[in-house]
Amino acid sequence: MTESQLRATKELWPTYGMQVSEGRSALERSLRAPSRRILEIGFGMGDSLHSMAQADPAADFIGVEVHKPGIGRLLHLTEQSGTTNLRVYCADAIEVLEHCVEDASLDRLQLFFPDPWHKNKHRKRRIVQAKFVNLIGRKLKLGGVFHAATDWQDYATQMLKVLSAVEIYENMAGSGNFSPRPDYRPTTKFEQRGYRLGHGVWDLLFRRC
Repeated sequence: MTESQLRATKELWPTYGMQVSEGRSALERSLRAPSRRILEIGFGMGDSLHSMAQADPAADFIGVEVHKPGIGRLLHLTEQSGTTNLRVYCADAIEVLEHCVEDASLDRLQLFFPDPWHKNKHRKRRIVQAKFVNLIGRKLKLGGVFHAATDWQDYATQMLKVLSAVEIYENMAGSGNFSPRPDYRPTTKFEQRGYRLGHGVWDLLFRRC
């Protein structure tokens, strides 16, 4: 971690940081009511999530990440911009969803460029599996959206198959289709580099119905 990341984590965590042990009531108290609530799993270095929170101050954003330098950078960006509509967990995403997020409370859940575990023997470690998708379904409001994006076509195909098999979801692009990137999702430096190299990116938007 850089000095600025360490400082931001130490000084800003009491304001923006959340603990799984605090449970659901703590998160509810820290968010505005009513407000749209958007949770992102694995925000990396935080640039994209910070940009979205800045662009949509009427919504409350919840970021979940285990990479401490990324958390430090996000908090540093938040301090620089004066952004206040953001809360952060340094924890396992499943634990946060199960113990901290009320059922039917999220307007959108975002999963951008998760680890593809590209080797065949490791694919069972991919986060988008039936159990995970059903858990998300409990946390989304009716009409809420699960938005995933990946630059691995094989993973995109698997996500599409898993999500399409769960009856509580509707593919917003139509059966069997991927969605165009919504304007609210910024393109990352990693993604832009991929485009230059000819790599594809696939977005999936499924509505809770």
